[in-house]
Amino acid sequence: MISHVSLGTNDVARAKAFYDAILAVLGYRRIFDHPNAGAWGIDFPTFWVGRPFDAGRANPGNGVHVCFNAPSRDAVDEFHRVALASGGRDDGLPSLRPQYTADYYAGFVLDPDANKIEALCFLNRART
Repeated sequence: MISHVSLGTNDVARAKAFYDAILAVLGYRRIFDHPNAGAWGIDFPTFWVGRPFDAGRANPGNGVHVCFNAPSRDAVDEFHRVALASGGRDDGLPSLRPQYTADYYAGFVLDPDANKIEALCFLNRART
């Protein structure tokens, strides 16, 4: 359904370093690089960060967040740990979230630009 998602940043180099670190934990790699942007994925650039197209200041959207599939509960835990060590801020410790589904395990962080980022695995389902 979705080709890709893009988030704005005010510091491209900082954003690339942050996402290189946290997305590697989940098995994703940077597959596109430009002075004003970077993109990660497996075979296709699915997640992008870059300077806003209008050259204005990047601001996080209220209610917007991006969720990455994780292969395991340990990967969600590591994603959260690496995000905090790489300049992110906690926005929800890794844990089960039974209010969503019984096997929904996720952790939330704010990236250095205050975008809400989540890593999720379903404990009883294969990675999709």
